[in-house]
Amino acid sequence: MNRQPAVAGSFYPANPEQLHLMLDQYLSDAASAEKVPKAIIAPHAGYIYSGPVAASAYARLKKAHDRITRVVLIGPSHRVAFRGLAVSRAETFTTPLGRVLVDQDAVQKIVKLPFVEYIEQAHTYEHSLEVHLPFLQEMLDNFEIVPIVAGDASPEQVSQVLDALWGGEETLIVISSDLSHYHNYATARQMDKSTSRTIEKLEYEQLDFESACGRVPVSGLLKLARKKSLSIKTIDLRNSGDTAGDKSSVVGYGAYVIE
Repeated sequence: MNRQPAVAGSFYPANPEQLHLMLDQYLSDAASAEKVPKAIIAPHAGYIYSGPVAASAYARLKKAHDRITRVVLIGPSHRVAFRGLAVSRAETFTTPLGRVLVDQDAVQKIVKLPFVEYIEQAHTYEHSLEVHLPFLQEMLDNFEIVPIVAGDASPEQVSQVLDALWGGEETLIVISSDLSHYHNYATARQMDKSTSRTIEKLEYEQLDFESACGRVPVSGLLKLARKKSLSIKTIDLRNSGDTAGDKSSVVGYGAYVIE
């Protein structure tokens, strides 16, 4: 079974050449860093809005292009309401840049947990995972994904799954989330700065859906980071008013890394 792209041609170009050029531009504009992150939080909007912010996290994978072979990808559900976490029976996820294999062993390992189940409709039209795949295809050589859509799940449930799949330097964790939604520019900046401080302090209990639409997966990562005594830092914080939108109603985007 193959999961077809749902938002190619709307959130990002459906033409592979155009998509490659767009990614290349964003990634070359972003600063790469010495340290390769173990985990990133990056946004999932249309590329003209959030692509430059996502690229600031993805550019840091350059040195590990041949080392990272598995990516655990968790994003919020936008279309389907369900409890717990949803995996898919798909063997591959396709984008205009080609197919990405799903790590079946990892899926089978976590689906044994009582709150993880196969829910195909949670994946079919979901953009929160899909928009990250072309960035990963651009930055990494050979990798498999563990695609997970988060429904109504607790931070404890998400952190349990992340802990089970944490692995070593071969595994990258990607959490998909935007920040505030549809406030004016000044209000959004204030809210997103406050959310970023909360994220950096690992105070996941303080996050609500107003702070971040991916509050569920973000909270799970922060809970686990606290348990493992890891720190997280903000590397980019902008909104659609800075990138491609009007400033009267904006969506906030942040990029964060655990190194």
